[in-house]
Amino acid sequence: MTAPDVTINDLTVTFRRGGVRALDGISLRLPAGMVGLLGPNGAGKTTFLRVLTGVLLPTSGTVAVDGTELTSRGRRREVRATTGYLPQELGLYPDLTARQFLDYLALLKGLTDRRARRARVEEVLDLVSLGEVANRKLKTYSGGMKRRVGIAQAILNDPRLLIVDEPTVGLDPEERLRFRSLLATLAGDRTVLLSTHIVDDIVQTCPNVVVIERGHVAFQGAIGDLAARAEGTVWHVTRPATAPPPDLPTVTVTPGMTGATYRVISSAPPAPDAEPVSATVEDGYIALMHGAAPQRAQHPGSNLHAI
Repeated sequence: MTAPDVTINDLTVTFRRGGVRALDGISLRLPAGMVGLLGPNGAGKTTFLRVLTGVLLPTSGTVAVDGTELTSRGRRREVRATTGYLPQELGLYPDLTARQFLDYLALLKGLTDRRARRARVEEVLDLVSLGEVANRKLKTYSGGMKRRVGIAQAILNDPRLLIVDEPTVGLDPEERLRFRSLLATLAGDRTVLLSTHIVDDIVQTCPNVVVIERGHVAFQGAIGDLAARAEGTVWHVTRPATAPPPDLPTVTVTPGMTGATYRVISSAPPAPDAEPVSATVEDGYIALMHGAAPQRAQHPGSNLHAI
């Protein structure tokens, strides 16, 4: 199996009710492996994912997977057969066991041969480390275990393109680490698009990132290049407890005995005693969100690694 060629060209989605333009001329090409999709709530990330999975037709523009455009019902069916999707809210049947639930969804995905279907269900249960608890009802599962069931259903058809939407929200630190490791493992010979607003999830797993803001591509490229955007603009500013916080984009606040130290974004030293610090990916993201208006992406023939 090889990762698919996913090319998006001038993608626009306008909702009839209110005339809201959720996506506005997005053009990019997804490389193989882990790709992060960042953006604040309401930026258009979920709409973008719904188009990629064939759930929503664009108003204009094209999305092609290995040259097959998602423009007709038949074509969408072809692409969805090789696409796995874990939405932010996955409906589970609480009174089914994990094994029963996955067997049912495998049947819906076209795995009609009983022996082959059961073998595949056992394979994905083991892959997400749920084999030993597969006969427990889903209503007894923790949040992290339910998310792993979600990944299991998404990979039942052994997809070449795997799309996951906010998979670690609400998980404890240990379960987040487990989930990120699982996604990295799955990305070996496919494209995995991880959509989140948690920057650390992207930093730990994705060599490439796309940032969407207000329906536009604000950035696409290597994760290190996103950090580099803030280089020379990140400062530590210490204020006494009685002083107001700096009126600047703030990344973190570290409280102290007599005041607090603020990590802020500013093109010039924000105070005489401000200390410059090296930029991180989170700094680059915050700088991007508070900087100039998002720019149009490069031509979809561009490779994210080359940007």
